[in-house]
Amino acid sequence: MTAEPTAAELVAGLERREARWLLEEFGSDPARLAAAVARRRSGEPLQYIVGHWPFRGLDLDLDSRVLIPRPETEELVGVALDVLAARQVAAPTLLDLGCGSGAIGLSLLAELAARGVLATLVAVDVSPGALAVARRNARKHALTTVSFLEGSWYEALDASLAGRIDLIVANPPYVGAAEYGTLDPVIAHEPRGALVAADARGVPGLADLVRVVEGAPHWLSAGGALVVEHGDNHREALRRVAYGVGLRDLVDHDDLAGKPRILVAHRP
Repeated sequence: MTAEPTAAELVAGLERREARWLLEEFGSDPARLAAAVARRRSGEPLQYIVGHWPFRGLDLDLDSRVLIPRPETEELVGVALDVLAARQVAAPTLLDLGCGSGAIGLSLLAELAARGVLATLVAVDVSPGALAVARRNARKHALTTVSFLEGSWYEALDASLAGRIDLIVANPPYVGAAEYGTLDPVIAHEPRGALVAADARGVPGLADLVRVVEGAPHWLSAGGALVVEHGDNHREALRRVAYGVGLRDLVDHDDLAGKPRILVAHRP
């Protein structure tokens, strides 16, 4: 009789850190561990296999209905917190456009609450599946001052919110179709619609960013801010869009790799 492989034998050949994650998650159940290893060897992202992943202070549930949050998006949350701290709004109203797993908006709620700031969040996504994941993450972390709306960008918002939102955050699709074909094949497991955007104004992948920026002034309160993640080829085009719709006090931050990544713009 052939002996069953040990847990260490099952993960042999995987990158050490990935092997550790799978052992921690499934090591007590050889059948589940074997299935998880097979999924990873087929190219599926580790985050979907494990089913959850850390993002700033939260452990987020994830599956293939939502993007895997990146370190650049953690940086966006930090920038957004700095923007809010500078404004000193006692009970800010936040809008997370294209919320996906809820990573950005829910992290803001949790970290503001830790600072004694009770914020209200409206989280919007066009994908019912993504909203289901975001709702689960809100329940998981007992974040209750959030409402979820299904729709494309600003279309689902109630008119009563016009001029009342203190902070809009977004990580919209910004990869051009040509660039998508050059990226790591592992991203084929993630929802393409959350990554790839149409071209606009002669710039690849700019279309959804334009919609987010152009719509912001109508919804922001006086002095309110838009904080949006973008591609490293979008800085100048996006600044022109923002100025064109009346946003001011623009600052565009580089990410930790030194690439243009996060635009901050204010409604006067």
